[in-house]
Amino acid sequence: MTIPDLIGLSGVALILTAYFALQTERVRSEDWRFSGINGLGALLILVSLYFTFNLASFVIEIFWLLISGYGLWKAWRRRDKTSVEPG
Repeated sequence: MTIPDLIGLSGVALILTAYFALQTERVRSEDWRFSGINGLGALLILVSLYFTFNLASFVIEIFWLLISGYGLWKAWRRRDKTSVEPG
């Protein structure tokens, strides 16, 4: 097993951990941590794909990263709205 393989498997572990946490209701999909962990996992898989390219895996990880970025952006906007509201 190579270093890129270990990096990619770490990414897979992160994505699976986030999904398991969602299914067991330990994290909500609106939580920035869910999107952050998914995005980091996709990024690590993309690093491994640099060394052993696979087009289908590359495409899905790009979209996984983009969707995770969107989730982080939404969480950031929600946080800004709640911090501005008078309490």
